[in-house]
Amino acid sequence: MAAPSGGVNCEEFAEFQELLKVMRTIDDRIVHELNTTVPTASFAGKIDASQTCKQLYESLMAAHASRDRVIKNCIAQTSAVVKNLREEREKNLDDLTLLKQLRKEQTKLKWMQSELNVEEVVNDRSWKLKKLNNRSGAALYWLTPVIPALWEAEVFNERCRIHFKPPKNE
Repeated sequence: MAAPSGGVNCEEFAEFQELLKVMRTIDDRIVHELNTTVPTASFAGKIDASQTCKQLYESLMAAHASRDRVIKNCIAQTSAVVKNLREEREKNLDDLTLLKQLRKEQTKLKWMQSELNVEEVVNDRSWKLKKLNNRSGAALYWLTPVIPALWEAEVFNERCRIHFKPPKNE
């Protein structure tokens, strides 16, 4: 899901997090997408697998880029607020309300910066899955725990490699 066209409200962290949660839906459903849209060998002739893999790849890349822009934009906005509050605080050291506001904005900034780390994990999990072959021989995929040593295969190297090769520049 792309960022909303009306802009992002970076003032309320709860709203910011809710927006990211909605925007991460594609990543949350990647396993389902792979298992339902990328054909197994028995259905390969019925579905254009290269087009399906390409669309899935492009959707993921667009979603990741959109979320990255939203997070970095909110970090920039909040950083500017923190900078202004620091300057005001230097002029008026006795204003406790100003100090509280500064601390609140600094905390929000740290939370937003931590969302970059969360985003990295979410993005990695979307690309790295485990493979399970069921009794009929069809390959099914599921997300492994967020421990890099347990990741066994990349989505496009394992399921889509024969159908679509992502551009090397990305």
